[in-house]
Formats: sequence, C-alpha cells, structure tokens
Amino acid sequence: MRTLAELSNLKGRVALITGGAGHLGMAIAEALAENGATVALLDLHEDRCRTRVAELEAKGASAFFVTADLTDAAATRAAVNEVAARHGRLEIVIHAASLVGTDRVQGWAVPFESQSLEAWQMAMRVGLDPAFTILQEARPYLEASGHGSVIFVSSIYGLVAPDNSLYEGTQMQTPSAYSAVKGALNQLTRHFAALLAPKIRVNALTPGGIWRGQSETFIERYNQRTPMGRMGREEDFKGAAAFLASDLSAYVTGHNLVVDGGWTAW
Repeated sequence: MRTLAELSNLKGRVALITGGAGHLGMAIAEALAENGATVALLDLHEDRCRTRVAELEAKGASAFFVTADLTDAAATRAAVNEVAARHGRLEIVIHAASLVGTDRVQGWAVPFESQSLEAWQMAMRVGLDPAFTILQEARPYLEASGHGSVIFVSSIYGLVAPDNSLYEGTQMQTPSAYSAVKGALNQLTRHFAALLAPKIRVNALTPGGIWRGQSETFIERYNQRTPMGRMGREEDFKGAAAFLASDLSAYVTGHNLVVDGGWTAW
C-alpha cells in the first residue's frame, strides 16, 4: 500500500490549466507544482502569464505558459498539442477559465433585462465550449499517461440559484449565462466520467464565493449567509485541487467536490 506522500506525488506529470493566470487558476497551479507537477498556464494574456510563470519559478516550480483565445477552437486545440509536445506527455487537465462578474463585456454583468445574447454566447465560448474541445484533443495523451485526471472548475451557482438579496444596493450582478455554464459543467463531469472511464477520471471542483475586495455590504451579507462565517480564499482550494489531480483520488470520478464553507448545506 502506497503512503499518502506517494499518492499525492505529481513529480513527472504535466498539468494544463486554462485560466491559469487568474487568481484561482494560479492557486491551483501552485498546489500542483508544490506536489511536483510541471504546470502549463493557458491564458489569453501573455504579460500576465509571464508574470505568473516567473512567480511560480521563483518558488522552485517547473512552469511554462501557452497563450490562446479559448473562443477559437482551432487555437485551443493547437494549444493542447503544444503543451503535450513540450514534455511529450499530459496527465492533468484543469478547465478554470470563465467569464466572471467583473469582466467588462457589454451586456454581461448587468440586470437581466439588459443582458445580451452576445454576452451569453461569449460566456459559452469561454466557459463551456473548451470543456469539449480541450478534452477531445487531450484524450489520447491522458489515456496514454496512466494517470489521466480532468477537473472542471464549477461554481455554487451551478448547483443553486443566486441569493439576489446579497446584491441589493451594490453594483454586482450574477449573469444568467454564468449559472448556465457552471450547471452544464457539472453535468459534463458526470457524462465524461462515464464515457472516458477507466483510463481518465473526470471531476468537478465547485467553489463558493471568493474574497476579491467586494463591497463591505456584500461581504457582510455573504459571511452571515455562510455557515463558516467567511468568504473563501484562494488557499482554500489548493488541497481540493491536489486531491482530485493526484492518485489520492484514484478511485474518484464523476464527483463534484464542493468547497463553499457550507453555503449549499442549507
């Protein structure tokens, strides 16, 4: 029987993380790198990627980046192959990229009556379509690795409806398309887990609200609504990501690991 240290060891494995230059993507990258993985950040912003890779390397991590527009299917597929070619392998795929409430897309983070179909479609192209294209392209590498693990980063709003009372009197909105994308990722987790077993495991990681300097009013309301009494921090998701990516969860697939401080418990 292997030890916990052996089960969690990712040395020699390559992990592709979409949205890797973002807050949560970077936390996941750190977690996997600390366990020995080589992490590849896939993001749209080259300057931000360079900064993030430098931060990881300063901590002794093995990291590199690939830039691609996830709304471009051909570029997305090419990015997957570029990552796999770099080290001749690919064991882990984490899809964390998504439009979020702070994205400045016209017709996006606005009241429902002003939300646009164009913004809805953009959310699908960034958050949902790559779950299909990346996994389809990465499947041969993941199967060949003997340790194929896929993680879709979802949201509590893929499980439950937003509590709109939290947003009253603030500038914050929860676009309908955000919930649609995250709910679809939860179902795709189950679909692909059944389809790609036993060589590839597919799980979801579902965060609750993460502190990002939101208004004091929102934070106070959120804290009162959450059993743990606070919003999440990036650090809270490192252990969950390391668990799902490694052999610690070798017999876990089709699962949604909810890290929300108890938000969805009531």
